[in-house]
Amino acid sequence: MLSRRSLLVTIMASLGARAARTPQSTDAGAVPPTTGANARTSADGVMGSSVFDWKTLGVQKTKVGESRKVCQAPTATLDELECHITTLNPGETPHPPHRHPDEEIIIIREGTVESLVNGTTRVVGTGSVIFQASNQLHSIRNVGSVPAIYHVIKWNSPGMLRKAK
Repeated sequence: MLSRRSLLVTIMASLGARAARTPQSTDAGAVPPTTGANARTSADGVMGSSVFDWKTLGVQKTKVGESRKVCQAPTATLDELECHITTLNPGETPHPPHRHPDEEIIIIREGTVESLVNGTTRVVGTGSVIFQASNQLHSIRNVGSVPAIYHVIKWNSPGMLRKAK
């Protein structure tokens, strides 16, 4: 039987794959601190159904490429849903191998990356999906000759943020 959590993961992966097929634009606007320009939130800060247009996502330059924050807010069923899009320059890694309690899905939009998943390294390319389970060692590195672009979808199930504090 499919749990609510598994269903959410499947839906988010499908949405991320669909977003990966959206053409790029260099027209970037400002992004509020926690959600994209078109995010809908209720009075209590819970994010509702929203559309995040690539053209309106602000670009944050980093030492290894750039990042676009899509959203980071509670939803009706999660303490927090966070999504961002990373552009990683060839040969770069955003951080050393690490662990964290939240789970995440990474959808490769463009390029070729090397993914460390709990001790095993795999090279994957465009359209590939990587799942990082809670508290398992992981990292990602661009092993291609062009920038790699990938979508990261992370979530904190109910009660997880209170445990982390």
